[in-house]
Amino acid sequence: MGTVQAQTRLEKISVIAEDSEAFDVPVQVLIEEVAKRTGIWWPVSSGAGVLGSITFRSATPSDSVTPEGFRISTEVGDVPRITVIATDRLGALFAVGYLLRTLDWSKGRVAMTQAVNTTQSPDYAIRGHQLGYRAQANSYDAWDEKTYDQYIRELTFFGANCVENIPFQDERPTPIMPLARPEMNRVMSAICDKYDVDYWVWTPADFDLTDAAKRAASLKFHEAFYKDCPRLDAIFFPGGDPGNNHPREVMPFLDDLSGILHEHHPKAKIWLSLQGFEGEKTEYFFNWLSEHTPEWLGGLVAGPGSPPLPELRARLDQRYLLRDYPDITHVVRCQYPELNLDQVFALTAGREPINPRPVFYAGIFADTAPHTNGFLSYSDGCHDDVNKVIWSALSWDSDQQPRSILVEYARCFFGSADAEKIADGILALEKNWDGALRDNNGVPATLERWQGLETAHAELHDNWRWQLLLLRAYYDAYQRERLARESALELEACSELAQKKGRYPTEAMNAALRLLLRAQAEPVRPDLRTRILELFDELYMSIKFQSSVEKYHAIHPQRACMLDFLDIPLNNRFWLEDEFHKVLTIPTLEGRWERLEQLRTWESPGLGCFYDDIGNSARSPHATGSTDTSSFWWLDNGMSRLRLSWLVTGLPGSLDYNNLDPNATYVLRFCGFGELKPRADGQALEATRYETEANTMKEFPVPQHLLKDGKLSITFDSVYLEGVNWRHQPRLAEAWLLKSAAE
Repeated sequence: MGTVQAQTRLEKISVIAEDSEAFDVPVQVLIEEVAKRTGIWWPVSSGAGVLGSITFRSATPSDSVTPEGFRISTEVGDVPRITVIATDRLGALFAVGYLLRTLDWSKGRVAMTQAVNTTQSPDYAIRGHQLGYRAQANSYDAWDEKTYDQYIRELTFFGANCVENIPFQDERPTPIMPLARPEMNRVMSAICDKYDVDYWVWTPADFDLTDAAKRAASLKFHEAFYKDCPRLDAIFFPGGDPGNNHPREVMPFLDDLSGILHEHHPKAKIWLSLQGFEGEKTEYFFNWLSEHTPEWLGGLVAGPGSPPLPELRARLDQRYLLRDYPDITHVVRCQYPELNLDQVFALTAGREPINPRPVFYAGIFADTAPHTNGFLSYSDGCHDDVNKVIWSALSWDSDQQPRSILVEYARCFFGSADAEKIADGILALEKNWDGALRDNNGVPATLERWQGLETAHAELHDNWRWQLLLLRAYYDAYQRERLARESALELEACSELAQKKGRYPTEAMNAALRLLLRAQAEPVRPDLRTRILELFDELYMSIKFQSSVEKYHAIHPQRACMLDFLDIPLNNRFWLEDEFHKVLTIPTLEGRWERLEQLRTWESPGLGCFYDDIGNSARSPHATGSTDTSSFWWLDNGMSRLRLSWLVTGLPGSLDYNNLDPNATYVLRFCGFGELKPRADGQALEATRYETEANTMKEFPVPQHLLKDGKLSITFDSVYLEGVNWRHQPRLAEAWLLKSAAE
């Protein structure tokens, strides 16, 4: 790029398409998108105008422009001339996206700050996202044709070249679908054809393929769908999730499908993931592939539960491609969980929240992409829009940095002014979720940053991407305020339980409950809460983001229902309420007071004792390292009344204690589920109490001779159960080192 001495104004230029048939859509997109942003309508001309022009022309061999690539060159002067050269419609669309990301624009104004002279082509062949029109999605199922058209168009601005629909799996009814699914399937196919974007479909077999009647009906159903699609480029068949068929049934079924497919779409390919294929099934598939080498197979898809990417690439015949299927839509209980997420966000924001993770996913991309020919992401809504852009942009040019991509994201969708500040604001949102919320002083600073941007850019109030980012800033700050308040109320409530003089246990419990209920009666920061409610409403109106089952028609509480969990208790109020009811069943006053003392001192068992909430980094001071990531448990549709510490579990590399009394007796107590094999300074421990049901206790006396140096390191042998679902693997929630008596 060459530097322009002064901005080159482009308000009065015209647009020329030398090959109108090839470039009519890119020209239309450029003119419409500039008009949306600036209010300026560039005219289409058949020849160069006296005030400047942008000319689209077809590439010749001497231009060295590859398919999907483009060249943009600029002649700067009194009459600016910009030339866009491409071999195809998609390449010209990518050039349009580049211009929208780099031009300097605002209402009534559009200019160039630099002379553009660049030739570009994508690093990876497959660059796309799943936009399945089905009930499970948190926004797609409410989109109409206009919304899908605009979103698919905008995906091309950052280099996406394919879209994946889910045409007939998940038949749950939904009241907000504007079109019947068969009609929208046709519409999406036609939109992709309009933009020359590949149209993929995800079509599992969630029935037994040995059932001849169901198999025949499925083939017939597929044929009707294929016939109905104006464009169809690829069928993605997951081996599992859902589906539980052996490849000996899957491969002949796909072979039959290919014949039907090619009657209507001769160039279309079938892709398969090995999800659910383990051991013998994987070997069977590769042996079958080696023997048959079908031409209809486009390649393999690596989804969650598939063999590792390097292994797949090494075993897969080079004639076939390998596509990644990264989950960019979830943050817990997923392929790529948020590694240092505070439990507060797991409880309130949930599994599928507004989740810009640019730095994180840039790292995942760097680790995974080199083994592949590209990606087509798993997404269930618009909440992961930033993540889509990161993956698309890096697949186009893998040398880019996340911040530079975000600056272009801001320029493209929000305007040139403050693009760098907005990019830094998005990065700050990602940092909001890194580590213990109570200690993250960046959260209120992030809100202040976004409130300043909100004030400065009132013109963006109805921009749904802007609303998503603003909402996260307010949401995070509100939860931090609630955490501080409700944690303090729980401490006060526990202090009430210690006040025995002149009281019955019932009086102490009632006083404690009154304190706990102040979180509802006297809510913290109602100003933040009010703005959050406004933004949720605005997001439903603007992009149909379904943050609530009852209010906004979300299909399930785990599906982006940030509103439904906005005020869920962030202390142990639910658990204490239930335990207080149990206390009333204890027949003696002494027994009741004893149980209340246990509840009061649960996390502070006494002088010289130690406590760790294993899954909570802010409350596990003795835990070092980790043999796995924390698991956030989903129980009772997210409204579990268990202790919060039981809803997040992990397994530390070790528990390290210092300044122990060498003359005291210590007992290790653990709360969790399943088996546990602790070692103290390498020595296996023997249990005196060993319960394996969920949220029950185990106790292990510490041998006296290990305490001589006043230190103790507890490690854990592996208790992983081969072939057992992760939900039923052993887990650890809490740990105590209890000092019982001095000698």
